[in-house]
Amino acid sequence: MAKTTRERVTVQNVNVPGYTSTVDATMYIAARVALLKALPAKAPGLTQSEMMEAMKAHLPSDLFPGGAKAGWWMKCVQLDLEAKGVVVREPGKPLRWRKAPKSRG
Repeated sequence: MAKTTRERVTVQNVNVPGYTSTVDATMYIAARVALLKALPAKAPGLTQSEMMEAMKAHLPSDLFPGGAKAGWWMKCVQLDLEAKGVVVREPGKPLRWRKAPKSRG
């Protein structure tokens, strides 16, 4: 049985500037859509555990049955979107994230 090759997408990591890796595009896009639906636009944002729980409600069950691997994908997408300025980390503890303000320009 031949393996089918799925498309990949390059992701960044805000904690390691200049480092990129590639991940499955279908899984990434589904997780990205779910995370952006879950994250608020205004402070105080969501903690990591709140973000994961809120995101699960928006994940397609065929790709993430029972929320399987949601945590890994949530972190992958969060680090990538934070590196790209789409998501911002709020100052203070506990750590919280929200959508970045839309740029005007």
